[in-house]
Amino acid sequence: MFDTVRDDLRATLDEIRAAGLHKPERVIDTPQSATVNVSAGGRPGEVLNFCANNYLGLADHPEVIAAAHEALDRWGYGMASVRFICGTQEVHKELEARLSAFLGQEDTILYSSCFDANGGVFETLLGEEDAVISDALNHASIIDGIRLSKARRYRYANRDLADLEARLKEATEGGARRKLIVTDGVFSMDGYVAPLAEICDLADRYDAMVMVDDSHAVGFVGPTGRGTPELHGVRDRVDIITGTLGKALGGASGGYVAARAEIVALLRQRSRPYLFSNTLAPVIAAASLKVLDLLESAGDLRERLASNTALFRRRMTEEGFDILPGDHAIAPVMIGDAAQAARMAELLLERGVYVIGFSYPVVPQGQARIRVQLSAAHSTQDVNRAVDAFVAARAELAG
Repeated sequence: MFDTVRDDLRATLDEIRAAGLHKPERVIDTPQSATVNVSAGGRPGEVLNFCANNYLGLADHPEVIAAAHEALDRWGYGMASVRFICGTQEVHKELEARLSAFLGQEDTILYSSCFDANGGVFETLLGEEDAVISDALNHASIIDGIRLSKARRYRYANRDLADLEARLKEATEGGARRKLIVTDGVFSMDGYVAPLAEICDLADRYDAMVMVDDSHAVGFVGPTGRGTPELHGVRDRVDIITGTLGKALGGASGGYVAARAEIVALLRQRSRPYLFSNTLAPVIAAASLKVLDLLESAGDLRERLASNTALFRRRMTEEGFDILPGDHAIAPVMIGDAAQAARMAELLLERGVYVIGFSYPVVPQGQARIRVQLSAAHSTQDVNRAVDAFVAARAELAG
């Protein structure tokens, strides 16, 4: 049987390559940092890393590493169980309490990833008599999580408040028992920030709950890094926050849902990714606690990240690149054609700048881009070198 399937799969893979949509996985033989060694064409070389979610540069921070080493000795390597059987340690409860306090929520529940966190919310909270109203550009994990539920599904155009209100009216007139608005805090492919204050106003008007996936914001967005609810002054009006420990908060893995106490309590009883997945490794929980300690005095890191972001965006605009507007550390350089985006990424790697070209199905057809991600670990010289490499790569691509 598989001989036939093999031929079909090979044909599909050939089509992906021919369309310029193949996504190679390059090997890094150093810790995640502003500078890494990448195997390119079999030749490892030191390159500037502008494609990681390491926003605050904490992935290789010595205090985080030390906390991880200490945790291995104290808590062991893994739990070999789920939380309700024998997979809960003090370090897990401490991290949940610290995240709750940091995010201004009543309680928090840990997951093995934010993908699992988003996958475990909708089916648990919403039934066929309920409605979920989702931004069109929400992360794939939100989309997949919604598919698992029996709730009625409404989609509104990205950050379009008039369209959101129209969908809320539809859900209300349709007799929805519960209504849940869900949005990314920051949209990962564009760097756009959701208008949370206005979303919360509409939620109040139509008696809806608000859920925010703040994976690309917690740690560095907002005056003290509490994310987009803090940025917009609505920390007490957002009912559910999901997020990851795998980006600004140390870059390892793991996710969470921080929410009203009753929501978290129900998730502990019925959320399938939580009930049937191994507990977050204790070493990650302990290292994440150290990250939260560091965030209390990370104002200089947030300022450096903002400065690097502003410099890159300004210089790229001056050089005539089409870069999506905004001030987030996600800075998409629009290319359009998928094959050209992939080729430009290769040329940049040859010039010592590691970036990735994104194309369909990650972004819409015809909107291929190179998503540059700034970090507090980058120096001013690093940022300027990256811009110069873009200029040189564009010239080679054109000539």
